[in-house]
Amino acid sequence: MPVNRDQPDLWKEDIAKSVDMYNDWFLKFAPKAFRDSRARATKEVKAALHQTANLAELNQDVLRRHPEMLPILRMATCPPIARDRLIGLSKVSPNLVKCMEIGRSLPLRMDGDRLSADLQQMIAIITKMIDPDICVWIERRKKPSAEVVQRAATVIADRLCGAVADPIVRNAQEQRQLAAIAKWLQERGYSQLPPGKAVRFREMKPGSFAFRVNVPVILEGGTQVNIPIDVVAMPPRAKQGTLPILIEAKSAGDFTNVNKRRKEEAIKMSQLRATYGQTIKLNLFLCGYFDSGYLGYEAAERIDWIWEHRIDDLAKLGL
Repeated sequence: MPVNRDQPDLWKEDIAKSVDMYNDWFLKFAPKAFRDSRARATKEVKAALHQTANLAELNQDVLRRHPEMLPILRMATCPPIARDRLIGLSKVSPNLVKCMEIGRSLPLRMDGDRLSADLQQMIAIITKMIDPDICVWIERRKKPSAEVVQRAATVIADRLCGAVADPIVRNAQEQRQLAAIAKWLQERGYSQLPPGKAVRFREMKPGSFAFRVNVPVILEGGTQVNIPIDVVAMPPRAKQGTLPILIEAKSAGDFTNVNKRRKEEAIKMSQLRATYGQTIKLNLFLCGYFDSGYLGYEAAERIDWIWEHRIDDLAKLGL
């Protein structure tokens, strides 16, 4: 039975309550999440400064040992260099920059001469654009004091976190949502499978749940891929062969971007149905700015949702 998708007369009130809940959380906890991330980033920046002798020894050997410092170096320039701008300025391989920043490693199959040339090009651009107002010791040609290095590290870390402020807040909100679901399930006798344990979602025992489960689906053409699902829970009274309940945690801090993201769930739903039949269901756990346009789209795709401010509706899914 549908939970919320067939009750559009309640949507307006629920949207307002969901927005209020998100805003209350944001005002209380988002600043702390950002500060915590900035503190971690400051330590990473100080480590990068130490590894490069405060940028005086920025060379290929350092980048080969510590490719993960590239985002820090981009934020130490004037102006800070966006990832794509660095690729354009230095004319290097986009894959190299992606591997260094996202994979925190060097491409395994990149030609050695090309790798050396690209690293040197990036170093040349970054060195030329180092911000003298932050790294004040560069122009003075004088070893900086610990206080000066700390100040520079804090500013660079602030830039680094500012560039990814939305993901920091979104990640913190997602962790809070998953914790709320775990608490609700555990209060009703569910047991959580250990994080990192390989989970075959169709073989889960009744009364168990797990986070970040890879669910295999068959694409058109016969290719099998895994799609990640935030929460997978098997009801306590589930019979053998019963499919577990699938839940995706979603939050949004404004109405602008949610309609761009709504197709993600529809694609997942179509892949799941094509593989497991029409009985499988994907449910959303919503908190924040989800307007009637978003809800109507999901309802048309037969995707249901639970509002976090009415978390007890999880029971209506059969949990």
